[in-house]
Amino acid sequence: MSETSTASAKSASAKAARAAPGTAPGTGAGAAPVVRARLLEAAARLLAEEGPKALTARRLAAEVEASTMVVYTHFGGMPDLVRAVVDEGFERLAAMLAEVPPSDDPLADLARLAVAYRANALANPHLYSVMFGGAVLGALCEDDEEIRSGRFTEGAGTFGVLVEATGRAMSAGRLPGVGDADPADVSAQLWSALHGYVMLELGGHFTPADEETVFLPLLRTLAVGLGAAVPGMDAGG
Repeated sequence: MSETSTASAKSASAKAARAAPGTAPGTGAGAAPVVRARLLEAAARLLAEEGPKALTARRLAAEVEASTMVVYTHFGGMPDLVRAVVDEGFERLAAMLAEVPPSDDPLADLARLAVAYRANALANPHLYSVMFGGAVLGALCEDDEEIRSGRFTEGAGTFGVLVEATGRAMSAGRLPGVGDADPADVSAQLWSALHGYVMLELGGHFTPADEETVFLPLLRTLAVGLGAAVPGMDAGG
């Protein structure tokens, strides 16, 4: 093969690599999962920080240094992308909660689940904002009932973890103040307080130092309000 032919072949190969959907500069065909993950992270950040108007194929493509086609290759369109962002957020939350196995002390389990919930939010602030409504999705979900309700549907599994732990604590007599209340209702009370703290922390109103002076005391206060003995709310270990 002549030098001219070799040069032409190399040039054609380079152009093909640049045009291949789902690949970023300096990566091979196996980079598709990495590009998808980067698109999800970028979409969550844009939604959380700038709102739905910032979520465009051009902006996302620039984030991953690829053509705009990469967005449609991986997600088909913006509604599917937003749905995937929500799914990713709940998958990460579920994984974090799964690291808290049930023990013989359901009250302590509740405390550890609360700690894990907060840790997930701090590790994934943009995803958390999209998951629970802090990021207004605007026109991206006006015509898509699945997205409007999806955050609640996808969250049912993770909320179920809290309900199960609450139910065990109630059955063990560790939350006598709730009487015969529905564990789901009690869990919703706990979640509401936990979510409020997390949102304030993500907004910069609390610092990591406030964990000892505000967050953990909050968990104890909630437990006492439900009739629990405070020692069982040890979130460590």
